[in-house]
Amino acid sequence: MNDNRNHQEGSTFDYPLYLVSDERSTGETLAHIVREALFGGVSIVQLRHKDNDIRAFIKRAETVKYVIDQFNLNRRVDGMGMKTHVPFIINDRVDVALAVEADGVHLGQSDMPAVLARQLIGEKKILGLTVETPQQLLEAQMLPVDYLGISTIFNTATKSDTKHEWRLEGLTQAVKSSALPLVAIGGIDEGNIARIAQTKVGSIALVSAIFSAQDPKAASAQLVALIKSETQ
Repeated sequence: MNDNRNHQEGSTFDYPLYLVSDERSTGETLAHIVREALFGGVSIVQLRHKDNDIRAFIKRAETVKYVIDQFNLNRRVDGMGMKTHVPFIINDRVDVALAVEADGVHLGQSDMPAVLARQLIGEKKILGLTVETPQQLLEAQMLPVDYLGISTIFNTATKSDTKHEWRLEGLTQAVKSSALPLVAIGGIDEGNIARIAQTKVGSIALVSAIFSAQDPKAASAQLVALIKSETQ
């Protein structure tokens, strides 16, 4: 691939609420949270699995994919009368994404180069990349990706390796300067998600605000409502 024109010019990423899994949930607990979040309005799901047990990763991926596939079989109809499709994204591992026939892959800065990943997954699958600094954001503009994850918006006690805290000011500038759609992640919850939405970022990703909620469906619905209150 010589350039990323198919993935940049006029590109959109119409998935306002992006659910990223925690790394502890498995089996029926994982399936339950994802299922409830989907019915609450989550529009895209990414599965994280950070240890080296690939068989366990595949097993978790198959669990989530089954839930999403069942949901998509009876998928919602949006305001324009179009049926929506919730994509399933695998974090880091192109091989796992291909093995379970996921809709795409999300890469970090230390993962497989985006150009090589695009060659492996093809043109039709979604490819995302995390950028952690303004310089990485600039350098990523010509890569064959569909969106860039802006990390970390707000530092959290659980993330000790943050390279740059974007905060609202940095995210606002990133939205203005990027030709690629952006996904905000890091330290976002129901208390600040409306302010994040005000930056006009295309998508907002959360983990604990949904995975730690007693009622994932209600939590997701509340988050969707907060986003819509600032974007409509």
